[in-house]
Amino acid sequence: MRIAIVQFPGSNCERETMLAVKRAGMEPIEVLWNESKSLATYEGFIIVGGFSYEDRSRAGIIAALDPIMREIKQQSELGKPILGICNGAQILVETGLVPGLQNNKLGLVLTDNKRMQNGKVLGTGYYNAWIHMRLSDQYQYNAFTRLLTPQNILQIPVAHGEGRFIIPPALLMEMQENGLNVFQYCDSQGKIIDEFPVNPNGSTDNIAAISNKAGNVMAIMPHPERTTQGDMIFQSMREYITEGYKQKVEPLHYYPRAYEIKPYQASTYEVIVELIINDNQAMSVENAVQHLGFPAKIKRQIHWQIQCDSPEIYEKIKASGVLFNDRKEKIVRKQSAETAKKSFLVHAKEDMLGQQKLQMLKDHFELSGVQSIKHSVLWQIDAPEDTVNHIINSHILFNPNAHDCYYY
Repeated sequence: MRIAIVQFPGSNCERETMLAVKRAGMEPIEVLWNESKSLATYEGFIIVGGFSYEDRSRAGIIAALDPIMREIKQQSELGKPILGICNGAQILVETGLVPGLQNNKLGLVLTDNKRMQNGKVLGTGYYNAWIHMRLSDQYQYNAFTRLLTPQNILQIPVAHGEGRFIIPPALLMEMQENGLNVFQYCDSQGKIIDEFPVNPNGSTDNIAAISNKAGNVMAIMPHPERTTQGDMIFQSMREYITEGYKQKVEPLHYYPRAYEIKPYQASTYEVIVELIINDNQAMSVENAVQHLGFPAKIKRQIHWQIQCDSPEIYEKIKASGVLFNDRKEKIVRKQSAETAKKSFLVHAKEDMLGQQKLQMLKDHFELSGVQSIKHSVLWQIDAPEDTVNHIINSHILFNPNAHDCYYY
């Protein structure tokens, strides 16, 4: 029973994943993202954790656009089990394989952690700890849950920076009706508490893992491969393969609305920052879109929108060093309409970085008269208009469930 252990540049969890597969009585085979051999000979697939392509642009998106994922999609349609762990879960979300909308449309997102307690944000970013999780009360009996019940409370490690599921309410309701919110974070007694530390990342509905409607694809953010407590997930996978259970189902009814990009409304005070050194993020995005067959040049800048009382305060903010590091970054002027490339400003719907910078200016620099700081990424695309549309539709620059995008 050969299981492909799929690795991308930056993957780092292959060893413990292979050990977990062996404990379940299956044979793990390492498969690199750029191997040319067919995947048809494998009976299941696990996309391992790590930081594929250093999470450039956002976690999972560049790997999701690699050609190997197109073949994994084809294998999933045959009913073969596909498990994505941590970064692998992010990749599955960005491919649309979960939750399995029509034509694999993007329906949700895994985005930045937000540790919440009593209505306050205690922290953001990477978090590494042991958590408890269990099956949801209406869980789906699928390729990975066959040997478990909601009474099995698993203690599993988490280690991620972008593990918060954000799901539109209508889609969440349909997922709950079908039991696709498979695993939820809970306390040691199995109680679902939507507070840190029980919910380690602020995930909607305390969701730790979701599956597709057919039940053969699951994206899980905790690391079941790092402890024997997670072995029943892999043993369930083995039983599913042994029984040859395959189920064809209709996709979920939810269909995301077409996203409309609107013009950006310029503010009085803006700062545009550009790296002096090579921008590896822009290079990775450029390489990815070129591998998709879209010749384009990509440039990335950081955009700060500032709301403050006076030009004097604006100058103090720039001089503080909070918004940029002058050892590797510089302030640049906004391009004129005549010379600008096709530019898109991407802003996180929950701008945690902007909020942190505002708090720093108030607490450490004692700057009053600052109402808001907004952080965005400004992408410039040098390509024909039809190519630009293809790049935007690939979602490599933004996920509409977590970001707003504007013409700049």
